Amino acid sequence: MPDTTPTSPRLKSLQCLGAQGLHRMAYWEWGDPANPRVLVCAHGLSRQGRDFDTLAAALADQYRVVCPDVVGRGRSDWLADPMGSAIPAYVADMVTLLARLDASTVHWLGTSMGGLIGMGLASLPGSPVARLVLNDVGPVIEWASLQRIGSYLGLPVRWPSEQAAADALWAISQGFGPHTPEQWLALTRPQLKPDGDGFVSRYDPAIAVPFRHLTEALARAGETMLWQTYDRISCPTLLLCGAESDLLSPATAQAMTERGPRPRRVSFAGVGHAPTLIAADQVRAVRDFLLSP
Repeated sequence: MPDTTPTSPRLKSLQCLGAQGLHRMAYWEWGDPANPRVLVCAHGLSRQGRDFDTLAAALADQYRVVCPDVVGRGRSDWLADPMGSAIPAYVADMVTLLARLDASTVHWLGTSMGGLIGMGLASLPGSPVARLVLNDVGPVIEWASLQRIGSYLGLPVRWPSEQAAADALWAISQGFGPHTPEQWLALTRPQLKPDGDGFVSRYDPAIAVPFRHLTEALARAGETMLWQTYDRISCPTLLLCGAESDLLSPATAQAMTERGPRPRRVSFAGVGHAPTLIAADQVRAVRDFLLSP
């Protein structure tokens, strides 16, 4: 039988209801659209769903893989009120997405912010999340990493070429670990939106507004709520860690293995925040966990 797995995703969208009205959320779909096994891959703070192209292609023989562009990113709408950019609102959007997919249960993989969305969804009573992969994120987010991200998030930047953008983004993305120039350019292209004779980032700079209202005291206060959310998760969980991450500390990762869903922990040497799930060992770790009996 010939292989019918697509080599590129299908772009789809749906309408979601937020505090300010309707907004459109785009998502990328891989694999057989009739496959009842659904894997949702949710990206980090300023990223978009095409980050998961390598992983999605590797799993499209087993899953209908759905990679949303969280509102304000990628091909999705920008919110009129930037203060609506918050995890609970994103969780609500994902509930709408799962209803559109007609998926009673899903496997969820979330990188950084996408992991926090997954935690929120997996903690709900009667949650549809049957398996959860948290990629370099947990209930405690180190303040130094938030300061680092805040130093560049939302700044007005314009590049004359894709390569210039790739070089600039690589300079602030060393935590992603080793990549070939070809791999990095492939990760960069979906991040860019043509603008005249140059390129700008494909996300709303206003997502930085609520981020800039965050103080260390507020971040610490939020940890208690996040631990409570985490402790309500009961599905099988895998925790992926960048061994050199400045966002997820070894102490937090260890504590996560001792409470809540008690995940298995896999650490990747030479990688910080966050593993991009392109390297073969990273893809293998995810595939082995998701497809294990």
